[in-house]
Amino acid sequence: MTPTPVDLLIEARWIIPVEPDDTTLDHHAVAVSDGRIVAILPTAEARNRYIAKRTVSLPEHVLIPGLVNLHCHAAMTLMRGLADDLPLMRWLQEAIWPAEARHVSHAFVRDGSLLAAAEMLRGGITTCNDMYFFPEASAEAFDRLGLRAVIGITVLEFPSQYAADADDYLRKGLAAHDAWRGHPLIRFALAPHAPYTVANSTFERVGSLAEELELPIHIHLHETASEIADSLRDFGQRPIARLDSLGLLGPNLIGVHAVHLAEEDIQRLTVHRCNVAHCPTSNMKLASGAAPAARLLDQGLAVGLGSDGAASNNRLDLFREMHQASLLAKLSTGDASALPSRSVLRMATLDGARALGLDTEVGSLLPGKAADICAVPIDAPDDLPCFDPVSHLVHVLGRHAVSDVWVAGQQRVEHGKLLQITNTELLGVARLWQNKLHQ
Repeated sequence: MTPTPVDLLIEARWIIPVEPDDTTLDHHAVAVSDGRIVAILPTAEARNRYIAKRTVSLPEHVLIPGLVNLHCHAAMTLMRGLADDLPLMRWLQEAIWPAEARHVSHAFVRDGSLLAAAEMLRGGITTCNDMYFFPEASAEAFDRLGLRAVIGITVLEFPSQYAADADDYLRKGLAAHDAWRGHPLIRFALAPHAPYTVANSTFERVGSLAEELELPIHIHLHETASEIADSLRDFGQRPIARLDSLGLLGPNLIGVHAVHLAEEDIQRLTVHRCNVAHCPTSNMKLASGAAPAARLLDQGLAVGLGSDGAASNNRLDLFREMHQASLLAKLSTGDASALPSRSVLRMATLDGARALGLDTEVGSLLPGKAADICAVPIDAPDDLPCFDPVSHLVHVLGRHAVSDVWVAGQQRVEHGKLLQITNTELLGVARLWQNKLHQ
């Protein structure tokens, strides 16, 4: 039989495809052509069946789907560590919002998103769901580094350096959406900031636009106890009930945080098949609480993992989020079996993709899907012995172990080095803005 030509053949010690569940493939290879997975098969068979333009041999590595960061504020990387050890509203009102009023611009968002995209790619994240101002600037940065992204059209009632009011936010965001229409890696979502910053009339418009344009809705939701108390005072309803009455709950809604949930909230999310972005590190750092992630998964919801912004985390690291999510679930429930390793790996990949409506494209390693792939070696003395590579991914390894990353079959990280931008340029960007924010 004549071997079939392919663009790329990646041979690995283990492959964790995520689909089907509980699958670990030993000594297998991934064949890639035109940015998509052609086949996954034993390495010896792959060498006979395919002739590749390039073969990458990773004899001590585990291959997993590229990670999906379901919630981040990429440009806020420029404010990493600017204000620590404060609860959410003091953190926003005393530190973050004043800094944004002074500094946020197209250049700020472009440069901050460049730093964030570099950090995410080096850590195995191939898709992010972003929410910030100047979405066109974020798109420029993600496009340059080759990161797959869903970019939020942020909506607020109050003015910022970006827009004057809710109508202005929507007008500018929709213009960015139209300008980037058809890009292979860049998509958009509607991103009303939170129930406490968006009016009912704006929510109704967001719901109509989401239905008309078939876009996800990305919103902070039930993050703190005070958010719920304030909603009961101002609207006579809990925030989730209010969104339900406005017609926003549905399978296109991604509720970020979902920490403080009563039984009625969980039932509403379940009935409407909503999605949740679980951000364990940010929730712990801001003392917001522990989201009932295991319970939501048991209800059949897609619960992905998010880093939140580097100003409240302080890193964009889904390896750490997997580890923290698993430990927090065990601690908060008193159940050592809560969120086992395979569950949190699925949250960081396929569940995040499902929440974004991208699960037919990314989130698992299957023939026909985009070749978004992360490779991690398990060969250092500190990492051995290894009895279960999935357990190692969650509880032993970290983002600095990532060696190679592909997005749509294009290599973005090789031997730990970014291929699209130099460290010299990134350091220059970081130092420039550090000096500006310190003034």
